[in-house]
Amino acid sequence: MGGLSIWHWVIVLIIVALVFGTGRLRNIGEDVGAAIKSFRKGMQDGDSDSKPQLKADAPPAQPPEVTPAVQPAATDTKSTRID
Repeated sequence: MGGLSIWHWVIVLIIVALVFGTGRLRNIGEDVGAAIKSFRKGMQDGDSDSKPQLKADAPPAQPPEVTPAVQPAATDTKSTRID
């Protein structure tokens, strides 16, 4: 048992081209290429956005106000014993 030789790959590619057709394979290739370009552009845009420029005049951002959690109503802790 070994890997696939070049002739195996050629036969697989011919079968794929016959099944899907060259037009559909071309469209798939274009879609994949456009997706890769979009991904690369997004990564480059993300790098420039990750370093925000702070103005020297701007005051620091205030943290949001924290509201205390609602405490449950007090329950009667006395146990009543019925004899």
